[in-house]
Amino acid sequence: MSSQRFIARHVTGLPRSGIRDFFAIVSQMKDAISLGIGEPDFVTPWHIREAAIYALEQGKTSYTDNKGLIQLRREIATYVEDFFSVSYKPDTEVLVSVGVSEALDIALRAVLNPGDKVLYHEPCYVSYSPSVALAHAVPIGVPTKAEDAFALDPDALIAAWEPGVKALILNFPTNPTGGTIDRPKLEKIAKFAVDKDLLVLSDEIYAELTYEGEHVSIASLPGMRERTIFLHGFSKAFAMTGFRVGFACSTPELIEAMMKVHQYAMMCAPILSQEAAIEALRNGAESVAKMREQYHRRRDFICRRFNEMGLTCHVPRGTFYSFPSIASTGMKSIDFCKALLEAEKVAIVPGTAFGPSGEGFVRASFSNSYEQLIRATDAIERFVQQGIPVAK
Repeated sequence: MSSQRFIARHVTGLPRSGIRDFFAIVSQMKDAISLGIGEPDFVTPWHIREAAIYALEQGKTSYTDNKGLIQLRREIATYVEDFFSVSYKPDTEVLVSVGVSEALDIALRAVLNPGDKVLYHEPCYVSYSPSVALAHAVPIGVPTKAEDAFALDPDALIAAWEPGVKALILNFPTNPTGGTIDRPKLEKIAKFAVDKDLLVLSDEIYAELTYEGEHVSIASLPGMRERTIFLHGFSKAFAMTGFRVGFACSTPELIEAMMKVHQYAMMCAPILSQEAAIEALRNGAESVAKMREQYHRRRDFICRRFNEMGLTCHVPRGTFYSFPSIASTGMKSIDFCKALLEAEKVAIVPGTAFGPSGEGFVRASFSNSYEQLIRATDAIERFVQQGIPVAK
């Protein structure tokens, strides 16, 4: 008898990650060039690694406070005030999590009741809709458009609202499109959130990787601090993916509610990762700036190459992702990616992994060496010019 009958209905209907499924195939191929996984190719800067090593040598192997080391929470509060212009109290308004993914999960579980509805913009990070569903709530996607550089149109958001909507998830700069949003549009979204009494979960993990214009946190706008859960972490800008450390900032009431879920699910983030994060915030600015400079250079190259080969690609203002259109090929996103992988051993991600509005696009990360990007784009151009055979 199958054990399938024991699985919860809301989990049975949950799709697997389109990224991970695709790269399970890639992992079996030798010599493939991967522009797929959203991970920096830079090794975590030495001074950050050394902080973790020193903490281990000092015997720091215990649990920490559920909310995280107070020293780290103080550094987070200082950093967020300096970089994002929002002030939080480290003792009651900051929670250290196991990556930003956990922070998002516990935030949703802490605030949503069964049947509540949540707005989010797409194409988007793969976990947003499933995370809402796992909290027994209803996700409502709001498509963004290439002609708008994938910035969220406030009017489209307002039109998507319906009774029962309790929260809004924002992610700027956006994975997978690199889209950002300017202050006037963000102010209009903030007014909408106030008018409809919405809670905003703002995922700003790529904020430091903004190449043009200013990054504005919605939490810094009038009337928004008390209705925003600010989410951030160390994986992307600080190249600390494997350390699995993120954080959330919000009101004492919301942080306390999140902490209740966190303490039963995780207890605390790993102490060695927290020690490394302290060093990252204290002395990591120069390393971040150097990595951002390299990403900027790579971005300009890969977008130029896609446009040269006839795959129209807007220039992302943030992140380390390009999101070119493959409409000129007449192929579906998944077919294009499979055929490319088979013909040229280059792995990119189908746009549909990030929601239905991603059809007709692919995500190619430029968090890879400049030399690898040259090889990959030459192969993609060769593939496009040869007429694109259909993968088996």
